[in-house]
Amino acid sequence: MSVQTMLLDFSIDPARLGDESGQKAVFGQLETVLKDYIPNLLLAADIKIDGGSLKLLTGKKGTTVSVRLFDRGLVTVNIEYYKEDSEEPVISFKSGRVLENQLKKYITVIKSQVYAPIKRCLFGRYYPTSDERLLEYDIDGILFDEQSPFQRVQIVHSKSLGNMLVLDDLQNISEADLIYTETLMQRGKESYEGKEIVILGGGDGALLYELLKEKPKFVWMLEIDELVMSACNKHLKSICGDVLERRKGPNYEIIVEDCMLTVNKFIQEGRKVDYIFGDLTDIPISESACGELWEFMINILRSAFQILKPTGKFMTHGNGATSPKSLELYEQELAKLTPAVHFTKSKAFVPSFLEDWIFYQISFKNADNGDA
Repeated sequence: MSVQTMLLDFSIDPARLGDESGQKAVFGQLETVLKDYIPNLLLAADIKIDGGSLKLLTGKKGTTVSVRLFDRGLVTVNIEYYKEDSEEPVISFKSGRVLENQLKKYITVIKSQVYAPIKRCLFGRYYPTSDERLLEYDIDGILFDEQSPFQRVQIVHSKSLGNMLVLDDLQNISEADLIYTETLMQRGKESYEGKEIVILGGGDGALLYELLKEKPKFVWMLEIDELVMSACNKHLKSICGDVLERRKGPNYEIIVEDCMLTVNKFIQEGRKVDYIFGDLTDIPISESACGELWEFMINILRSAFQILKPTGKFMTHGNGATSPKSLELYEQELAKLTPAVHFTKSKAFVPSFLEDWIFYQISFKNADNGDA
């Protein structure tokens, strides 16, 4: 079940909408055509507002139609109704396109566009890209939905992506996203055999599961959210295996606490590792590198390099390639670190993100690896 919203936009000669009589004439033409598609359509309200007018209509089965006429030549039509899964739509995308073409001829438009129906319901079908464009997913069910002390944790099922972890209404990883994990760890380019590794975060278990295939000496995974691990252990076995169930093995241990507690312990002990993975929050989208999230990320970076061997690397995910400003701010912060660091970048299209994602490999600048 869902509320279906069909949107149509038209631009016409502004002179035709320049006064009340012109708007009334255009609306009359629109209303005539709309009545052929929406039974029992009646005008419920006619409101004059700054810059134009708004007409509200009601029709069969509680359908509502709002027509907004802007005196600058834009007309928007929003059709909204409630639909059970077993019901036929009041107006489908196909019939919406036919309606668009009829209206184009009837009111003589300059440009027009009809949008596929937006399906608004009690579980998410829409998630944003890194630069806040709206993506529609083929979600057909929710397998898990609970609030932890830290975030809302959901596992949803997608027809094309399989099960997918969603945290605070942002897509995180799906069963189709091996490329994300392999690019983060630079599989085939980095050697993890016999190495000591720390994962900051990584609650879905995918990174730990894949790293263990590389025969490391030992991996510490530091995750604060028990609920994320429980949900992924049950519903994302294909990407995490049994590591979240066992929690500990001959060459790995999952420590459930704030990652900084273990990092600070390592600092006090003078322990150094070969690799650190920052699998926590994405780079924030903001105009400047300030605020709580930036402070958290910068603090993580500074602390991580205190437990990294001189030849070690800090591996992390950045953000979408369509958010260059945030990536630039992050790189500016890297340039401020002391001791100085060098970084390289990789890019991969992540299926559940439906966009290219940027990954960073960061090391001490005086290591034998060149300059960024």
